[in-house]
Amino acid sequence: MSPGSQDEAQRRIRAAVSRETVDTRDMISRPQEELATGDALSPPEASSSHVSRETWDELPIASEARRAVDVLNPAGNTFPRPSRPRTICIANQKGGVGKTTTAVNIGVALALHGLKVLVIDLDPQGNASTGLDVPHHSGLPSSYSVLVEDAKLESVMQRVTGVDNLWCVPATIDLAGAEVELVSVTARERRLEAALDECPESFDYILIDCPPSLGLLTVNALVAAKEVLIPIQCEYYALEGLGQLLHNVGLVAENLNPVLRVSTILLTMYDGRTKLADQVANEVRTHFKDDVVNAVIPRSVRVSEAPGYGQSIITYDPGSRGATSYVAAAKEIAERGAAMPVGEGVA
Repeated sequence: MSPGSQDEAQRRIRAAVSRETVDTRDMISRPQEELATGDALSPPEASSSHVSRETWDELPIASEARRAVDVLNPAGNTFPRPSRPRTICIANQKGGVGKTTTAVNIGVALALHGLKVLVIDLDPQGNASTGLDVPHHSGLPSSYSVLVEDAKLESVMQRVTGVDNLWCVPATIDLAGAEVELVSVTARERRLEAALDECPESFDYILIDCPPSLGLLTVNALVAAKEVLIPIQCEYYALEGLGQLLHNVGLVAENLNPVLRVSTILLTMYDGRTKLADQVANEVRTHFKDDVVNAVIPRSVRVSEAPGYGQSIITYDPGSRGATSYVAAAKEIAERGAAMPVGEGVA
């Protein structure tokens, strides 16, 4: 991480440490100024007159601080690099399942752990651009420029502030008319693929955030990608429409992109208080087996809040369960990619 990123990481860690400390200060008998300087990150010594290490480990403040350190200070904990670049389409025609949240947070997690990542926003709502704090007002060079106006991909991508190794191709509202404008264009379903092929930049991961539909924008993403990541929320309607998505993936693989496959299923919005969440998770794991990531993303207000500040949950609240879950999911995706034979599921 750059010096600026390291300073930001330390600030986030201290923020995690300082939250909800009123009750725990009395328990650990340490002055407030020590907490302010970040000393609370260090557990008490064995000979200390304060609480034991075992009790310290159980304190919410300590566990959150440790998680923040793990998330934002990944020195010596880089994720394995894939044998060849991986292009992953994040798709589900059902809205509100966590596609954009997944694209943003998996992208940030991979980049923070040493991999070079490009996030392509193909949703006219531009939510991935918002989550990465990338300008995306109408008229700005964007994914619309690439698909409709033949702009070079490298001319529209922007560096993401505060996260090394991460770039974003933003989406503007102009993209809403792209499907109509592309109807008469030759090879309209291969526009994104052609742009990626011509891009001189090399990335370890290219993540494509799709709109909640199975239209031409999503087809462009499916043709350009070699893998599909499907977020599935742990709720009653989770599997509704999934069959149609899998059917469309099969059609694209049969007619346009023979190497395309569903490689990853990610369970999102998991609420451990309900039996329904477990039932949906078990059903998904039974059906998709090893394609399902072991890490599960919990339902979290903090995850929902982060985009409002132009951040991922990983930089907004690094000690939260949402942040550590997305980091765990990203690590598992990276490890699976490193284990893939050359040419399988990679660009």
